[in-house]
Amino acid sequence: MAAVPKAVLYYYPASVWSAVARFAFEEKGYGQDEFDLRIVDLSKGENYDPTFLRLNSKATVPTLLVPYEDSLSEDSQGRYKALTETAAIVEFLDKSRSANSRTQTTSAAPAPALTPATIAATTTCKIIIDEILHSEQADPNILRYKNARDDASLRKLAEEVLPNMKQKQQALNGYLSQADSGSIRVSEKVKALWKEKLEAINLILAVLVDAAKPELQLDEKAKEDRSAFFKTARQAWETNLKLVLTQLSKEMVGPYTLGDQYSIADLHLAGWLARVVKLAGGTVDEDGSTVVKKVEEYIGDGFKVPRDFQTEQVRRENAKEEKQAKLSAFWDAIRERPSWRKVYVDGLY
Repeated sequence: MAAVPKAVLYYYPASVWSAVARFAFEEKGYGQDEFDLRIVDLSKGENYDPTFLRLNSKATVPTLLVPYEDSLSEDSQGRYKALTETAAIVEFLDKSRSANSRTQTTSAAPAPALTPATIAATTTCKIIIDEILHSEQADPNILRYKNARDDASLRKLAEEVLPNMKQKQQALNGYLSQADSGSIRVSEKVKALWKEKLEAINLILAVLVDAAKPELQLDEKAKEDRSAFFKTARQAWETNLKLVLTQLSKEMVGPYTLGDQYSIADLHLAGWLARVVKLAGGTVDEDGSTVVKKVEEYIGDGFKVPRDFQTEQVRRENAKEEKQAKLSAFWDAIRERPSWRKVYVDGLY
């Protein structure tokens, strides 16, 4: 008897958006035997492997391979489709384990609906997910690889990311060499992707390989490259991130994005905020007020997110408790959830 087809999540353990997909599996109560987890090692460039590119031509994780509805029985031959956008993956996982779903499940865990029931709440979720968190201004990878605004932090960044970036460079050069020699056959579109990614990596590597050198020892081209790097980093951290955090504070209700209701937007915010806090020097064990203060100080220039949140109980009792940032309240609420403790059992990333 054939086994019922299972979903397969291709992910990387230190990926922001992979964490979001893993949150969804945990929050929806899927059983461990209902899906497979397969690691795609981004640090080694495995996402550029031609085999993976046949699943996801954008070379991104998470990627969820799911069986078509008409193959969800033991006597059918499994046929699959790939979901490659984080938002689509989370929405699929939310709808596929519910009272109205035809998906077979072996788990007896609750399956709370994460998608809002009202148009207004759905609109707020869409703004937070699509227009804020997944915008270019909020890109967590830019924040990661541009996390240096002076010579000292550049040396630290190089120590952290240079080995992995060289592995990616080596992988891409290898794939292109094999394609040129004819040992592997790929489309021109795939070659163009490899060249585009390699060029982006080379631009960063050009700065990082000289990170240990003081500016006086750099030639003119290297000085220009370092100056351009710092300018981009300041734009990302001191301008774009300020805007993103301010927008989030405006759209959120608190303590979760929609108030007391935990929703689909909270999955995305949890993964994204964990990365920002990590880069700012925060840890998984610190409370919301502490991590928000660290992020503010890391951004610099006296930036502060609004302190405009009080719990419903405090408001009802007309107590004079000091207001806190909505992101602080969110952090305190999210870190108590079992899904958070499981995904970040070894710390933030």
